[in-house]
Amino acid sequence: MTESTGSTGLTGRRERKKAATRQKIADTALRLFLERGYDAVGIRDVAAEADVAVTTVFAHFASKEALVFEQDQDFEQRLVHAVAGRAPDEALVPALHREIRALVHHCTADGAAPVWHLIDTSPALRQYEATMRLRHAESLAAAIAAGDAVTEGTGPRHSTTACRTIARFAVDAFTLAREAADPDAALEEIFRMVEAAWNAAGADGRPATPAGG
Repeated sequence: MTESTGSTGLTGRRERKKAATRQKIADTALRLFLERGYDAVGIRDVAAEADVAVTTVFAHFASKEALVFEQDQDFEQRLVHAVAGRAPDEALVPALHREIRALVHHCTADGAAPVWHLIDTSPALRQYEATMRLRHAESLAAAIAAGDAVTEGTGPRHSTTACRTIARFAVDAFTLAREAADPDAALEEIFRMVEAAWNAAGADGRPATPAGG
């Protein structure tokens, strides 16, 4: 028992150290990007400033662009959990609305404007963000489809296309609201349309069986 506890404690310390190193690298990179400009800073500059090896940077981040979006995986997991972890009596669209609103509030807090300006003025970062959002949407669509099947019991009520479409709408809502003068009002408007589309897609029950199927 003592050995097990010690091993767990050691693993916990290692994980905390890795997380701290990752955060230090990301914070250092963002500071340099904001001070000097994204294109003027290289991975070697980040590594030197953070006092780590270049290989350490790449052990935590797959690319230079990923340094700016260091919460990428956390955001994706939050979207999936909003669907998979919601209460049994909570409808899908309100759950997504709540989580997207929380993410928008997080990403539009005081001090966020310079970061978004950095992203918006860099073609490489804009492309990375677009690819990242598509990946988030695919993960979200899979969670929606799985939940839809479980909820209905006898099979999915919505088609794969409907699940993917609603996921895209939800993820795009983040960007649209972030850019709006009143993010909350924008989300209210967007999710009214999302809910109408989701309800309409499932109005006729399960997708019809293809001819010959």
